[in-house]
Amino acid sequence: MAGYTIVNLMELENRGKDEGPIVDQRMARAAIESEHIGVSRFQYAPGRRFAHGHAHREQEEVYLVLGGSGRIKVDDEWRELAQWDLIRVAPATFRGLEAGPDGLDVLAIGSDRPEGGDGISSDEAWWGD
Repeated sequence: MAGYTIVNLMELENRGKDEGPIVDQRMARAAIESEHIGVSRFQYAPGRRFAHGHAHREQEEVYLVLGGSGRIKVDDEWRELAQWDLIRVAPATFRGLEAGPDGLDVLAIGSDRPEGGDGISSDEAWWGD
């Protein structure tokens, strides 16, 4: 393997297309051949979110708001988000993002994870509404 990899994030497959107008989702861990870091971009349509929140058994994540606004639910707490907010979330903490009226554009960076992933989904009732 080469000592570096360059890819254009927006040229990667939109893995969120099955979600319809909810989110454009570009995940680069495999494309950049990373052993330790995952990088993904999520562009949420106005007022939208995934049906479930999630947590991880081992992987810590950081989210950077590139544009728009919205909020994040971390366990049972809601926090408002604005451009350039940076949020670190510990592995066992459930989290979910929701776009505001202008949509939400987020870069997600994840640490090492076990082979096959370590994601845990919440049920839909986790959102609390």
